[in-house]
Amino acid sequence: MEKRVSFADTKEAVAVLGRNDEFLGLISQHFASRITARGTEIVFDGEPQEVDNLIRLINELIYLYREGNPVTSHDVKYSIRMILAGQADFLHQMFADTILVSARGRHIKPKTFGQSRYLDAIRRNPITFGIGPAGTGKTYLAVAMAAFSLKNKQVEKIILTRPAVEAGEKLGFLPGDLQEKVDPYLRPLYDAMYDIMGVDTVQKHMTKNIIEVAPLAYMRGRTLEDSFIILDEAQNTTAEQMKMFLTRMGFGSKMVITGDITQIDLPLGVKSGLKHAQAVLDSVPGIALCTLDESDVVRHEIVSRIIKAYEQYGQK
Repeated sequence: MEKRVSFADTKEAVAVLGRNDEFLGLISQHFASRITARGTEIVFDGEPQEVDNLIRLINELIYLYREGNPVTSHDVKYSIRMILAGQADFLHQMFADTILVSARGRHIKPKTFGQSRYLDAIRRNPITFGIGPAGTGKTYLAVAMAAFSLKNKQVEKIILTRPAVEAGEKLGFLPGDLQEKVDPYLRPLYDAMYDIMGVDTVQKHMTKNIIEVAPLAYMRGRTLEDSFIILDEAQNTTAEQMKMFLTRMGFGSKMVITGDITQIDLPLGVKSGLKHAQAVLDSVPGIALCTLDESDVVRHEIVSRIIKAYEQYGQK
């Protein structure tokens, strides 16, 4: 059976099929059908079911592009995997789930099944744990959800915090004022906020105390109401610090706790508050524990391989 799909123009064709047909090559590796790209048209010739799958695949990538997203090799590979697994409907649902449009006009949305489950958990629960390796979007997606909640007046404030474990949270010996002391430990949170909301908006909100970025130690003794609160690098909290943080939650607030239990920097013999919380809070209503893995990594594909190699080595 032969079927074809037309692109709006050559720019769209290049975006979806890749420069020098790079993405088309990836697609061809996984399907037996004959695939021919002709200008603004792509033709499929093969078994009816496979041709239908290929058309669905191309249409989903076109949809992604028309939504304002650059199509990446990760998008193509993940889409192929979902189509072959019979999960085309979920793929469309994932591509359609735009959290918000960033300051630079990029549509922020989940890129994997795990990320989609993570976002759903944040939407449904007052407290969500996002646990997984670097590159899985734990912090970035949490910040995007915080920005969405603030924009839609679901909360009045965003609070971002991290344990400054490298300095033992004893920052007094460092030169400079408080902001200069803690900034190096909080820089990844600033970077995410700047990318999503824009530097000017973030700085304006910080001046008005609508956005607060502070080390974990400065949460003690407070009740945080009508706020979206993110604790990043939570694997480097102690059990006592984690309990202290979780019990700061007030009415109208939402918490997201992110961390990677393979990257614990605590002194030898000190148990991670994140690992402890996993065991203690596993069945508490209103608390979601979401685990992401190497299949959810959206950085360079070699990062997934590195993570997998370290996991396998740790199991020996």
